Amino acid sequence: MKLLFCHDGPMPIDKDGNAYPQNFTEEIISRYHVIADEVTMLMRTNIIDPKKTKNPRLNMAGLNIVRSPNLASLKGILRNQVEAKRILKRELTKCDFLIARLPSFIGNMAIDMALKMDIPYLIELVACPWDAFWNYSLKGRFIAPLMYYATKTRVRNADYVIYVTNEFLQKRYPTNGKTTNCSNVSLKKLDYKVLEKRINKIKSMNDESTIIIGTTAAVDVRYKGQQYIIKALGELKKAGRNNYEYQLVGGGDQAYLQSIADKYNVSDQLKFLGSMPHNEVFDWLDTIDLYAQPSRQEGLPRALIEAMSRGVPAFGADTAGIPELLEKSYIFSNTRKNINEICNILKMFELNTMSSQAKRNYKESKKYNKKLIEERRKRFLMKAFM
Repeated sequence: MKLLFCHDGPMPIDKDGNAYPQNFTEEIISRYHVIADEVTMLMRTNIIDPKKTKNPRLNMAGLNIVRSPNLASLKGILRNQVEAKRILKRELTKCDFLIARLPSFIGNMAIDMALKMDIPYLIELVACPWDAFWNYSLKGRFIAPLMYYATKTRVRNADYVIYVTNEFLQKRYPTNGKTTNCSNVSLKKLDYKVLEKRINKIKSMNDESTIIIGTTAAVDVRYKGQQYIIKALGELKKAGRNNYEYQLVGGGDQAYLQSIADKYNVSDQLKFLGSMPHNEVFDWLDTIDLYAQPSRQEGLPRALIEAMSRGVPAFGADTAGIPELLEKSYIFSNTRKNINEICNILKMFELNTMSSQAKRNYKESKKYNKKLIEERRKRFLMKAFM
């Protein structure tokens, strides 16, 4: 059996076609082998120097990566639509079924073509296109209504949909088909010793200790929201509270966030750590004191769940599935008041509060046990295609 998986990507590859993904790891791709001997991933690619990435090379049997033309812009749609349809038709002809990860332009096109070719398909809805495009750029605000409607229509008419959230995406993009919820989270085996270590770490702190805040996300995508944390640190510094350090894990151009730090006089409190292999992220999480998820576009953020599984006290924006994970007191709005709200939340994190939130978050993360989620996903995929 052959599966075609469509998403905009991009997938980092070298000049020889070898892939070095940050998100589509072997562990994630292998979940589709329960229904297919061969998986073809159709998505955009970008050429990288393998010597300059920390991501491991993807080396899997039964996996093909096919380059899709760029459709993720108005110019791309106008220039590349004919070529994209040609490639899609060729690949769909070879496959037995389709999984389209939405939101994505190539995913929408693949669903429409699969319907015409009578090929069974399933949708993975991993984020809200309205939030993604509306908060991305001025041009994105023109695309947001179109992608919102396109996604809403295709999800409503799909026979099978996997949502990454428990409630948010289901309410905004309902379907008439069968559904399940499966986060893309990939947790290490939960160990109570992790929580004990966290509590001891908190007990070792005092009022003079530097509090390390962390976020994992691309640093050149403004809707990820790191700028709001930086601005809040600037306001706290003006009030005499400068015992915070903000560590950013993620690739991309640092110029914008650095300019915000310079403007708010907190450059000495900001550390860019660059991209980090996924297996090293957990070790880094054990070194920070608070985790921030300030994004204005999400599904159910894997990074936040991973931080919670390490007992990290956390706070985040009122976006998509984030409020499903955290207590209401640790959620800030996506309004102009958010800087003051972030400041107030940071002030709430005294040692007792940090300990109670560490215990609460660790317990909550147990709901995202990898074995349970993957078993649920496996049953749903088999129901859809076997």
